[in-house]
Amino acid sequence: MEELFTFLREHYILPFYLIVWLVAMARYRTYFDTQLKYYPIYLMYTFMTEILGYFIKFHEEFQIVSNNDYDWYNVIIYNIYLTLSYLFFYYIYWKTVKEEKHKKWIRYGAGISLTGYAISLFFQNPFYSDLYYADLLASWVLLFSIWLYLKEKKAEISPYPLRYNLLFWTSAGLAVFQLFFPYLIIIGYEAPNIWITYNFREVLKILILIMYGSFLIGVLIHRRRAFR
Repeated sequence: MEELFTFLREHYILPFYLIVWLVAMARYRTYFDTQLKYYPIYLMYTFMTEILGYFIKFHEEFQIVSNNDYDWYNVIIYNIYLTLSYLFFYYIYWKTVKEEKHKKWIRYGAGISLTGYAISLFFQNPFYSDLYYADLLASWVLLFSIWLYLKEKKAEISPYPLRYNLLFWTSAGLAVFQLFFPYLIIIGYEAPNIWITYNFREVLKILILIMYGSFLIGVLIHRRRAFR
């Protein structure tokens, strides 16, 4: 029991991932036919990625790199996760925005993002390093996509308050996180002393909690008819 408490204290975000997924599943019937119909799959994928990352880091039998000096490295699964996550949300906003020029810009942005990841593979080994410059580029594209969506929402005449819109709360959480996340990762690699001195790992965890807190508010209070 003591080991369980220690695990939960050190990895307190994991149960929060699961809680958000459970609430999203409980309310799935209110958005199953919207652009966010695959939202629970994304949430569970996030949870499973974190679980796998934990086992790779702390259990030798889950080693995925050949170099025993780095047998705790789990960075490859996060590189894959981030790439797929960005593509998932590009798709959401591409499907949601109405103006054709905005759809075109998001498609171009997705292409630029994928090109950035492809180029990064020539300079960084995804098994041993985050593709942090590609992540930065991808985050800019995602923030731009969110801005396009919110711009259209602002111009809409709707009888439903924006606070009841699930994608609004999802966008708010994503925007807050993406404004800081890539820069923190770059600092972690390029200026590790600053990362350690200011305990940016905990800052990153707080940002995750803020993002998933926004997700949780969205799935709790959203109304079916308020979605677009």
